[in-house]
Amino acid sequence: MSSQEALRLAEEQNLDLVKISPNAKPPVCKLMDYGKFRFEQTKREKEARKNQRVVEIKEIRMSPSIDVNDFNVKLRNAQKFLGEGNRCKVTVRFRGREMAHTDIGQDLLLRFAEQCSETAVMDKAPKLEGRHMSIFLSPKPAKDTKK
Repeated sequence: MSSQEALRLAEEQNLDLVKISPNAKPPVCKLMDYGKFRFEQTKREKEARKNQRVVEIKEIRMSPSIDVNDFNVKLRNAQKFLGEGNRCKVTVRFRGREMAHTDIGQDLLLRFAEQCSETAVMDKAPKLEGRHMSIFLSPKPAKDTKK
């Protein structure tokens, strides 16, 4: 129908004429209460934002010569971060002559990832970037028992 006829029909029913796809040939329009439509749209967006969760990346730093108890403290902190749903970056910093023994740091990171394997998945294998070697751990996805 023509646009004048559609406008007249909308005014008779106390509704608005809204273009749905203006680029179509001919343009597609719809009769609706635009105020109510905008209200429901903002309500849906607000609900979507409420259900959204921002995942942070927490970093844990160590040196290759870390002792057992310090390692366990760092491990507990990482498991706490992963339990909260955050990703975790574990970094080993090499200083001075430690750069000659990057394999020690790699073993340390792999051991760390193995200890966290119940709650986390290793995203990236140990990678040396300058004087730092790091891995990324992310929490294991929750298993749905519903079928």
